[in-house]
Amino acid sequence: MCSDVVPERAEAMAAEFGIDAAPYADVLADPTIDAVTVCTPSGLHAEVGVPALLAGKHVIVEKPMEVTLEACDRLLEAQATSGATLAVVSQHRFDSASQVVKAAVDDGELGRLVLAEARVPWYRTQEYYDSGQWRGTWALDGGGALMNQGVHTLDLLRWICGPVRTVYAVARTAAHERIEVEDVVCATLEFADGAVGTLMATTSAYPGFPASLSVHGTSGGAVIEGDRLATLATVGGDRRGGEAANAHAVQVATGGTRAATAAVDEATRTAAEEPGPDGWGQAHSAQLADFIEAAEQGRRPLVDGAEGRHAVEVVRAVYESARTGDRVTL
Repeated sequence: MCSDVVPERAEAMAAEFGIDAAPYADVLADPTIDAVTVCTPSGLHAEVGVPALLAGKHVIVEKPMEVTLEACDRLLEAQATSGATLAVVSQHRFDSASQVVKAAVDDGELGRLVLAEARVPWYRTQEYYDSGQWRGTWALDGGGALMNQGVHTLDLLRWICGPVRTVYAVARTAAHERIEVEDVVCATLEFADGAVGTLMATTSAYPGFPASLSVHGTSGGAVIEGDRLATLATVGGDRRGGEAANAHAVQVATGGTRAATAAVDEATRTAAEEPGPDGWGQAHSAQLADFIEAAEQGRRPLVDGAEGRHAVEVVRAVYESARTGDRVTL
């Protein structure tokens, strides 16, 4: 079943997928509906998600979780009251490359982290921002290149490197018109464990380039480019990258041979080799499967509400630093 504040949109989607369209109140009252996925403009996630949670539905909201910490907290409070499952879309945590690097860091294969770099050099046309009145607004988009596009890579950065302690940032509206938010932002981060990082996000880098994330430690480093593992190398161990690193188990080592962290299964590998942008959809499917399993088992999903709030907290700190010119402590 689908619902939209514009009934014609819901009816068109219902016709496309052979499902029913209904007012949202009817969706929440239907006992046969177990879960709701929230795909509204970002600043309406709590408005839609809170009633669903309080109605006993499991809820997965699109990124970002919301546009303010207060709205994130409303979702968390509703989840705590209802006991239902709450998840936030951050599908790149389910990419094989991300999981390999996360495991290598957690296992100490890269040593003590000293530096991390996150880059999102994307491009959006003026028509993209003009296509909806909510786009490019603080109230409903919550921000620009970072909140809407770069939040995925930022989430990976924080997930892999740990909590962020301080932020210093500069942001600009450099290449687009009729938007309130930034299309270029750069930030320097300090992590709780002492590592430093850089973060860049833009929607002004014509014609658009792959996002990348690199982490560097005292014993090795890893680079993810466009969802694929480009390199994972450790002192005294093998260096792997490209298809070999993504199609097979990645061998990591400290002072010799230590086998590895994760492998890409055949279905994911095949999908990634098919025409299209690196097998898009595979990670989304994996996250939805995790959400369903979490709801059925009563466990926390990999990207729960608390994790979604962490990403928004860092984004808001970046914006606060850019607005005031001061370093912000989280």
